[in-house]
Amino acid sequence: MSAQKRRRVIAGNWKMYKNQAETRAFFAAVKPLVAGVTDCDIVVAPPFTNIPAAVEEAKGTNIGISAQDVFWEKEGAFTGQISTGMLVEAGCKYSIIGHSERRQYFGETNETVFKKTRAAIAAGLTPIVCIGEMLADREAGRTEHICESQFVGSVGGLTPEEFSRILIAYEPVWAIGTGRTATPEIAAAVHKYVRQCASARFSASQATALRILYGGSVKPDNIKGLMAQEELDGALVGGASLDPKSFASLVKDWPR
Repeated sequence: MSAQKRRRVIAGNWKMYKNQAETRAFFAAVKPLVAGVTDCDIVVAPPFTNIPAAVEEAKGTNIGISAQDVFWEKEGAFTGQISTGMLVEAGCKYSIIGHSERRQYFGETNETVFKKTRAAIAAGLTPIVCIGEMLADREAGRTEHICESQFVGSVGGLTPEEFSRILIAYEPVWAIGTGRTATPEIAAAVHKYVRQCASARFSASQATALRILYGGSVKPDNIKGLMAQEELDGALVGGASLDPKSFASLVKDWPR
């Protein structure tokens, strides 16, 4: 499978923004803007409380709804957690797992990312598993080491069949919400390295099929340069996904 045959994905991570009314307004505005797009997967990840509204508004469209996190147990005394079954029942198709903010602020580890990923796959969700280095790591020349260790620890223990059902998102933490973006060449080099890690851990064919998204201050004014890189199979977008016109531009305005 060549890069051209890997179906692109544009995913919007709303983080802790928007209420239900704002969620409905977003979908009302964005649906006609992306209605004709058939050559990439479109994903929106609202806060948990907005998932039912998002699912309802996205019915009959080409937009899939994602959770921003998930827990690995089916049920139990885990105050504040949301199970995979709850997400599936609510209408989710995806879940972001291991986002850098979860790792940085909430104690997420490679081990918990692995457990969450396995649980999501078992429930029929498509995990968007995040990896990426901090600024200090990049400046110390440890980008590849960090990405490899997170890849191996977070998804390396999956079976080949499980691995075939995930997406990877490379997010250089130093480029998230900072306005700094990895150049298309920097991003492509890391994506290529992650694909090499996948080949070493699984197989060359699975590495070729793996879709790797880029996340880190993706905006309408840099999406074309990023998506021109064959190694980039899409984007995991933060702030620019909150505005319907901006998000639609990200979905539509890149080299096909």
